Amino acid sequence: MRIALFTETFLPKIDGIVTRLVRTLDHLRELGHEALVFAPHDPPRSYAGHKVVRVPAFSFRPWYPELFLGLPRPRLGRELDAFEPDVVHVVNPVILGLWGTMVARQRDLPLLASFHTDITQYAVHMRLAFLSPVSRVFLRDVHNQAHVNLCPSQPMVDAARTLGIRRVRLWPKAVDTVRYHPRNRDPAMRARLSDGHPEAPLMLYVGRLSHEKRLDWLHEPLRRLPGVRLAFVGSGPAESELRHRFADTATVFTGYLAGDELAAAYASADVFAFPSDTETLGFVAMEAMASGVPAVGARAGGIPDVIEHEVNGLLFTPGDADDLTRQLGRLLFDTDLRTRVAARARADMERWSWRASTEALVAYYRKALEVHARFEPPSDARDRRERDQSRGSTTGPPDDPNTSTSVR
Repeated sequence: MRIALFTETFLPKIDGIVTRLVRTLDHLRELGHEALVFAPHDPPRSYAGHKVVRVPAFSFRPWYPELFLGLPRPRLGRELDAFEPDVVHVVNPVILGLWGTMVARQRDLPLLASFHTDITQYAVHMRLAFLSPVSRVFLRDVHNQAHVNLCPSQPMVDAARTLGIRRVRLWPKAVDTVRYHPRNRDPAMRARLSDGHPEAPLMLYVGRLSHEKRLDWLHEPLRRLPGVRLAFVGSGPAESELRHRFADTATVFTGYLAGDELAAAYASADVFAFPSDTETLGFVAMEAMASGVPAVGARAGGIPDVIEHEVNGLLFTPGDADDLTRQLGRLLFDTDLRTRVAARARADMERWSWRASTEALVAYYRKALEVHARFEPPSDARDRRERDQSRGSTTGPPDDPNTSTSVR
């Protein structure tokens, strides 16, 4: 199968979406499929044998300087036509993904869209709350052009349906349990993360240092829990502010780590602290759990789809500093609980392979071909108009996500 993939984010940027994409591209190649990737800014020219087409882009400054918004050009259409895709996949469509949606519809190609980020919540965190109502309509209308929509967790499937997005299914989660393994625990890395105090209880966060990750919530637990140290692995727009905020605490900032260093960092901590309440899944939590390190995450977004409270990790109520402190303290100071939960976390992660996740995605590509052959998704306006005419009225109720056009 030949897949044209339009993504708003790709290498060299590192985040959960990029992690899913590169692992998926690895396994698509192994399964004998070919992808053409359209990505913004300065991506590599190829990845895993798949050609990558660079799309000129501009930085979303000052709100999110790490995010580059692609500016499509006519030559991209020529690249797409020369590739002759069987299906188009738009990832988190905003600008480049919107363009991919339009060209897929113009060329009458099967279209699959994946919904990874609720931009209505991110608009609030970036102090652009006035965009939230518009973004809800935008998300619904763009995704409803697709023959199949995918979400990375069951809570996000529910959220998408609440927004009015139809034909929604679950893209199974996955984690690399070979690279991320308890055997990677390393005394030298633990000394580095703890600033030379390897005997101290150690919390770890890995990922982007940005405001929506709620990393400032970790300041109060760190202040209250005796002798505990914290390591931030990553960088981002909130780094300077966080360095100032945590200056009075036992905190280390390492910058980005990758490869064996990152695997060792995960495995060398005692607890993974994941306060974000906007995650659609939480790959970093899964990588920590695969490394034998239990996670404390927010009871929000897609995190409960990964962390089962008191089984393979602990959950806290977002915004409740007492609860966050209590749950972190339980794992940091109760060795028996930590050992039991860590073992279950590793066992649970061993169930989710990238091969199985990619095979499920290919099945959804085939479903998009099947649905495309059966009907063409109507625009919301035309859908309402035709439904209203059939009822003999000029107004009608909101779109039903479980209409006959849903993928069964």
